[in-house]
Amino acid sequence: MATLLRIDAETLPRVVVLDPPITDAEFEALCRENGNIRLERTKEGAVRMNPPTGGWTGSGNQEIARQIGNWWVAHGQGRVFDSSSGFRLPDGSTLSPDASYVSAERLQSLPKGALRGFPHVCPDFVIELRSESDSLQDLQDKMDDWIANGAQLAWLIDPYERRVLVYRPGRAVETITGNEIAGEGPVEGFVLDLGRVWKCYQD
Repeated sequence: MATLLRIDAETLPRVVVLDPPITDAEFEALCRENGNIRLERTKEGAVRMNPPTGGWTGSGNQEIARQIGNWWVAHGQGRVFDSSSGFRLPDGSTLSPDASYVSAERLQSLPKGALRGFPHVCPDFVIELRSESDSLQDLQDKMDDWIANGAQLAWLIDPYERRVLVYRPGRAVETITGNEIAGEGPVEGFVLDLGRVWKCYQD
C-alpha cells in the first residue's frame, strides 16, 4: 500500500476490502495513522472499522475493565488488555476484544518484545460488549472465531437484553442472566458484577 488510507470517522464505512490485501506491517501502519478508530482485519483480509463508542458503551467498557483489572491486581499472573489491543490470530485475522486476559503460560511462549506490536497470540479469555450499532450475528461469528483460534472462554455481554452468551471450546453456547457471572478455567475466581455494568446503561 503505497499511500496510507486516512479515514474520516464521520463517514465511516463498516468494512473495506482492499485488493490486494494489506500486509501485517501495512495494517499496523494503517492503525497508527487512524488512531481515533479501532480497526480489525478479518481472516479474509477485509478491514473492519469501529467508530468511537457512545456514552453508554464507553461507560460499560470502563466498568468491565475496572473489574477485571482489580481481579488481575489480586491474581498477579498473566496480563489483562483493554479494547485498544489487537491480537494477530492463527487464522490470519487481527482482532480486538473489549477486554482480554492472556495467561502467564501463553506470555512465556512469546519471544521477547512481542508485545510491542500486535502480538501473535490468542487471549485465553475475551469479553465482547455489544454496542447499539453492533449486529448480534456479526458478534456471534466473532465469538466463534475467538474460540476457533484458541480462546478457552469468551463472554458476549448484551446489555440491551441483560444477558451474557458464554462460549467454550467444544460446548454449546450458554446464556447467563442475572447480576453476576463467575469466571472459570483461565479466569477462575473472577466474578463480574453485571449489576454495575447494567447501571452504565441508565440515563
